[in-house]
Amino acid sequence: MAKEIERKFLVTATGYRDNYSNRTEIKQAYLSVTPESTVRIRIRDNEAFITVKSKTTGATREEWEYPIPLADAMEMMGTCSVCPIIEKTRYVSGRWEIDEFHGALNGLTLAEIELTSEDEQFERPKWLGREVTDDNRYFNSVLANATELPPIS
Repeated sequence: MAKEIERKFLVTATGYRDNYSNRTEIKQAYLSVTPESTVRIRIRDNEAFITVKSKTTGATREEWEYPIPLADAMEMMGTCSVCPIIEKTRYVSGRWEIDEFHGALNGLTLAEIELTSEDEQFERPKWLGREVTDDNRYFNSVLANATELPPIS
């Protein structure tokens, strides 16, 4: 088990595209979404993972992630998903992961940074907008069922 301490922000400009070290295509689906936990299947390029996350308290939650066979992930997405599949492109820029959403969520871009403590200080890039860590409308498990985009500015 690992603790995940993460803060999330809206992105207001595409400057991160000028200086990224990795770009990945992601599809993810949720097998379970409750207030206490989520179970997610994610395909990242040609690798697949199952992830269980506990309820978030502040910016912290428990997380367990394990690789699984790609064929199993695809089958679970097709038969067990409890909400629509999220598709996004992830850019990594330093410690930041920036997700550009596609499909129904097109136009939404979020940035996340993992921290060693909730009060850790970090540099805010110029493309970073308003913090949405505590706004559950921006949780991926909520976005998967969204019928409209949450505010993007």
